[in-house]
Amino acid sequence: MLFLISPAKSLDYETPPHIQAHTQPLFTRQSAELIGVLKTRSPQQISTLMRLSDALAGLNVARYQAWSARFTAKNAKQAVLAFSGDVYAGLNAKTLSAPQLDWAQAHVCILSGLYGVLRPLDLMQPYRLEMGTALATERGNNLYQFWGSDISHYLNERAAADTSPVIVNLASQEYFKAVDLKTLKARVVSCVFEDFKGDPTGGKYKVISFHAKRARGLMVRYAVENQLTSVKKLEGFNAEGYRFDAASSAPERLVFRRSQAPQNH
Repeated sequence: MLFLISPAKSLDYETPPHIQAHTQPLFTRQSAELIGVLKTRSPQQISTLMRLSDALAGLNVARYQAWSARFTAKNAKQAVLAFSGDVYAGLNAKTLSAPQLDWAQAHVCILSGLYGVLRPLDLMQPYRLEMGTALATERGNNLYQFWGSDISHYLNERAAADTSPVIVNLASQEYFKAVDLKTLKARVVSCVFEDFKGDPTGGKYKVISFHAKRARGLMVRYAVENQLTSVKKLEGFNAEGYRFDAASSAPERLVFRRSQAPQNH
């Protein structure tokens, strides 16, 4: 199985990585092409395009200018350790051992607006480029058109080793849309995480973004720790109060629910 997750806006390049092992990103030619376009944009244009404050726009313009086609331990960091948003707080990769990270490397794919697909140990230079950005290039008016079927072809190559390939979708809608389902050959199983909202009599289960993001990371950690190889085994996930809800689920949509979130993580 391959597990797909989204990247994060927040990055951590201050904490030194606890392992030295790393790999080179796979789509550097496409990344360089996008950087070439981004380098032509002023801070004001980046601010408008990405709806960023002037300070954040300036920071990212500086990142684009500094970006290099050579990835080293000095200018880059392993992707799974560089991202630090809610998904990555749940995954908590800095506490995974080298063998666990090797397993993640073989089974986890991080979708990215700039890098296409990153493996956990791929070196990544800091950036901000969300998949939903309407950045016009020679390939089209947005990043979905830019990436086309490249990501799906890559996932097909990765999944080809399995006799019955399965992709576990733990990415957001914005990022999963970058996967061309017409090209994709593998079965897709999505995991949904719902929390109870409201009073005991009139409340209902719903997806709460912050909790769902963290749960996606927790699910990846569960898969890594247990080296999961079948969809059935995903049903055993029970981190932080979530439980598989068979009645609300379908073969391609596994629903996990909890009645109350922990007070602190």
